[in-house]
This record gives sequence, structure tokens and C-alpha cells, in this order.
Amino acid sequence: MSSDQLKAHLEFFGELGIEGVRREPEWSARISTPRADDDSRAVRGADPVGPRDNATMVPIFVSQAEALQAVREDLGDCTRCKLHTLGRRQIVFGVGNPNADLMFVGEAPGADEDIQGEPFVGRAGQLLTKIIEAIELKREDVYIANVIKCRPPGNRNPEPDEVEQCEPFLFRQIDIIKPRVIVALGKFAAQCLLRTTDPITRIRGREFTYRDAILIPTYHPAYLLRTPSAKREVWEDMKRVRAILNEEVEK
Repeated sequence: MSSDQLKAHLEFFGELGIEGVRREPEWSARISTPRADDDSRAVRGADPVGPRDNATMVPIFVSQAEALQAVREDLGDCTRCKLHTLGRRQIVFGVGNPNADLMFVGEAPGADEDIQGEPFVGRAGQLLTKIIEAIELKREDVYIANVIKCRPPGNRNPEPDEVEQCEPFLFRQIDIIKPRVIVALGKFAAQCLLRTTDPITRIRGREFTYRDAILIPTYHPAYLLRTPSAKREVWEDMKRVRAILNEEVEK
């Protein structure tokens, strides 16, 4: 590749919002750009890291699905924190539409999720599916993930070192999918994403700008199983989600 071609590619990456390039060998993929007859959006596969000098290769993916797969492969059979030694069966990465306008973020996998390898498949997950259907969407229309990809023992809250190692993968999922709305399910997910210690009762019912999306915190479906009276508040939140998505469609 000539210097002029490289400069053109880097300018193209800059227009996509990429401010740097990865220099690790696994990211030294062949540079490609969408064909003129290809309607797919080019997607960056990783957060920008490192300086521009002496870097010549940046991975550009032709679809969100391909970029998410690269993140999953980067995660691998993760041993970055202690959870891999504490009884987890498998990593629970995420599931759903890579091009989703709506993304749900929970805390961590539970026992059912650890067995099946998919987030929100237990009783709380069944309730989440009903909530999604209540706003006239299907589960396969949205994307569902957790802050933590491995089940903490006894379903305890994730610890700070575990969050530190795992949350970058969630951020990469969000940046690839580029949802219009993110629903943070429960206190832990909301506090992690918003970098706050405010209780869910204080931030629920509000809207926040987050990574080019609108973030709406609400109660976790597991909480609704214990406190059915809170369903009305979640329904109000979800009606707002539906309204935002419909506003985007009408524009």
C-alpha cells in the first residue's frame, strides 16, 4: 500500500470516529472498505488504542455481526479475572440483533444463563421477553448483554476487579451495535454504565445521554418477580422507550 493510499484510509477511519489504531498482531488484518454496491456499514472492531505512527493495518468489518464475532474471539475462554476459577461453566457473551436500535444491559449471568450460554433465559429472562413483546418487538429484534460475562458464585454482585476486566467488552459491544436506546436493567448495570452510586430509585424515570444513545435505567426483571407492584413503573419506562424508537422511525 502506498503512502497516499494509507493516508486516504486513515482519513476514512477518522470519519468513522476512530482516533487511533491497534498494533497487536491479532488486529493486523487486511484493510478493506465497503464496495460501492454494498449497503453494509463499515464497523470498527475495537476501541482506539495507541499512536498512529508505525501502524499500517486496522481491522474494518463490513457488518456489525462480523465485528461482534471479532470481539467474542478476542474475549476467548477468558481468564482475565478470578471468576474463571470460581465455578463458571461458560462465557455468556450476548445475544440478539447486531443492528438493534434497542439494547438491554443486565448485571451478570445467573445459573440458567451459565448453563445455556445466553443472557436472560431464566424466570427473569422470560419476564424480560414479555416486556419486549409488550412494546411490539420480539426478542430477536433487540440485543441483550450483561456487564459481566461470567456467573459470579452464588449470584453475588460482581466485584470491582471483575468489572474492570470485563466492562471493556461491553463497551465494545455497544460501540459496534450503536443502539438508539439502552435500557439498563437494575441498580448494578445502571450504576456501572453511568459511573454513579445513586440508587436505582433515584435515577429510574430519567434519561441520560450515553455513547450516542439514550440510556434509560429501570428495575431488573428479577426485582419485578419479587416486587410485582413495580411493574407499573417499568411499563412507564418501556412506553418511553417505544416512543423514542417511534420518533426515530418518523424522522
